[in-house]
Amino acid sequence: MYVVCVTVHVTPGQADAFFQAALENARKSREEPGNLRFDVLQAEADPNQFFLYEVYRSKEDFVHHQQTPHYLKWKETVATWMAAPRQGVRYLSRFPDVEGWE
Repeated sequence: MYVVCVTVHVTPGQADAFFQAALENARKSREEPGNLRFDVLQAEADPNQFFLYEVYRSKEDFVHHQQTPHYLKWKETVATWMAAPRQGVRYLSRFPDVEGWE
């Protein structure tokens, strides 16, 4: 599995709008055949900090995700709401494996 973890800091006053945009992207991403999970988390201590946890069957599935209309819409929509550039870290899942995930 291929896991992408993205930390996003939004400007004050944009948290609700960011969440709605992220939720739409997450829901549509879950419809992609290669997506296994897409969580949208908001920090308890800082409501302007979000964490996106995305799991794909393969790196190629993630690359495909980045070309979808819903991802491109999300990226454009939230661009001006970022207090700092988003930080993404990519991982290769070691456990559970794809068969054990579902």
